[in-house]
This record gives sequence, structure tokens and C-alpha cells, in this order.
Amino acid sequence: MAGLPLQLVVGLGNPGVEHEDTRHNAGFWFVDELASRHDCRLKPERRYNADAGRVTIAGVPLWLLKPMGFMNRSGQSVRAFCEYLRLPSDQVLVVHDELDLPVGVARLKRGGGAGGHNGLKDVIAHLGEDFWRIRVGIGHPGNRDEVIGYVLERASAVDERLMREAIELAIAEFPRLLDEGAEKMMNRLHTAPPAVEQ
Repeated sequence: MAGLPLQLVVGLGNPGVEHEDTRHNAGFWFVDELASRHDCRLKPERRYNADAGRVTIAGVPLWLLKPMGFMNRSGQSVRAFCEYLRLPSDQVLVVHDELDLPVGVARLKRGGGAGGHNGLKDVIAHLGEDFWRIRVGIGHPGNRDEVIGYVLERASAVDERLMREAIELAIAEFPRLLDEGAEKMMNRLHTAPPAVEQ
């Protein structure tokens, strides 16, 4: 089975030390960890208002990108980068936090709406909906009025560990996506038991 022809992995988050450990920065966590495991140092690219770096995973050369214009302007950086490299949207994977998934779960999908996520909304506005996503579950506070504060605060120690374990599983399965395709990675992620409290 052919692998997925990705060329760009984007992590969504907010820049600045005050946002580093918040739930909304799960996409940044993913890209930072992927870069670290492949000895890649992300560097500022002013023309895209983003940090970017190059890695090779499972023999596939990939760009990693972290937009630095705050969450609701993520799409501007992604579009500029894609236009420069002439990348179609179906060769782009965006990693983001997901309120509608429980903590400790990561899921792969292609297309769909923004689901109220401002970063996704801006990426869709600039690229359309046809890109791939890895959704990192952060759980829901239970009340819509609490969502903004919830995503912008640091998770509990337990929830943060569960989020990072879900990210680790997605990263461990990432070569499968490139080598064997989306269905294989989906099968692994979607059948894996969620990380649990210990």
C-alpha cells in the first residue's frame, strides 16, 4: 500500500512563553517533539511569520512549520509557505488540539470543518478543507462559556501527561502514515486504548 504523499506538517499554537504549556498549543508540542526526535532545529522564517525546519522520516523529506502569528492568523503563514513550495493542500497535515475528543486520544482525518477552532478556521479560509489533520484530544470543560479560558490555560499534570502520551503514539505511528498510508495509521490510532490516569 502506498504511503501518504505529505510534504508539510503544521503545528497550531500561540507563540510566547506564556502560551507554551497551554492546551491550545498541542500542535506546537507535536511539531517540537517530531523535530527533536529527528535532530531538527526550527528556525524563524520571517517571510512566512513562522518557524520552519526540514526532516526526513521513513525516507520522506518533510517540512515542519509553526505559524507565529497567533492562532487565529495561522492560515496566512501556511498559505504563504504552500504557495512558495507549490504544495497542494492534500499534501499538508495540520496538528491541533481538539475539544471534541477526550484527553489521551489522537485521531487522523482528512477534510471537514473547523468545529469552532480559530486556527483551523483560518487555515481553511486560506487553503480550503482538503488538508489532513491529527486531532489531539484535550477534553471539554462542559460549558461553552468556559472554552476560551480552558484552552488557554495549562492542563492538570495528569491531563498534560495524557496529552503528551497521545502525541507520542501519533509520532510513533507517523512513519506508518508515510510508508503504508492513512488507513494503516488510522487503524492503529483509532483502535489504540486511550492513555489513562495512573
